[in-house]
Amino acid sequence: MTVRSAIMNVLLREDLNFLLTNRVPRRALTRFTGWFSRIEQPLVRDLSLRAWGFFADLDLSDARDRRFRSLHACFTRELRPGARPIDPAPSILVSPCDAIVGASGRVRDGQVLQIKGFPYALADLLGDETHAATFRDGCYVTLRLTSSMYHRFHAPHDLRVTSVSHFPGDTWNVNPATLKRVERLFCRNERAVIRALLSATRHALTLVPVAAILVAGIRLRFLDLGPRSPRRRTFQCDATLAKGEEMGWFEHGSTIVVFVPAGFQLHETLREGQMIRAGQPLLRIPG
Repeated sequence: MTVRSAIMNVLLREDLNFLLTNRVPRRALTRFTGWFSRIEQPLVRDLSLRAWGFFADLDLSDARDRRFRSLHACFTRELRPGARPIDPAPSILVSPCDAIVGASGRVRDGQVLQIKGFPYALADLLGDETHAATFRDGCYVTLRLTSSMYHRFHAPHDLRVTSVSHFPGDTWNVNPATLKRVERLFCRNERAVIRALLSATRHALTLVPVAAILVAGIRLRFLDLGPRSPRRRTFQCDATLAKGEEMGWFEHGSTIVVFVPAGFQLHETLREGQMIRAGQPLLRIPG
């Protein structure tokens, strides 16, 4: 067994992982990481990238650039053109990001699952009972980004963004160890609720990027959320995006939850725990 394997076996123990990534001053550590990751001093940058590569399966083969000014620049890297082919079928809603597929299924009695046995109210996540009612008997898919993944997310179909609500919150880790231990975790963390309409069918679609420890940074290409606020803020929008067009990015790894109304079906290839890439089939649009 290599040194790396031995260290990873210890760190991947759920109880220890939970303690190391949650029972710490999460917000202070997140602010520090945000500052540290932007240091452009070559020695600091290179050692940071090597450490990150040691602990994560970092693959930069499809990155547009191979050299980065800082750790942050690597976190938020862009891909070379064509690295994520977008399924062109009009009936297919594609994954907005690279991710591991988490809990998915039907919205039941206004509730969804963050992980098996841990439900949360959709209205709590969205902050609006009327908005939550739009997805009664609809579908949802949870997409978890790990730290080494490509961190940008894209429009899952041709759409028009109508509003964005930004919720301040905590920075719990969003890995399985924490999802099993912290109820309503997605409703506690900082998040953005992006409301949209599909251009062709006018079906409602909502994406909820959820920030986490070391992240707490959601950036949108079409809207400046401005400095952080201790209060919920809602921004009206009229932003049209084509299928596959970049919507924004995380400043590390985190989660996006996708919600669609009744009539949509999970794509038959979708399985919990599988890896999925931006542009691959996620849901089937009715009709």
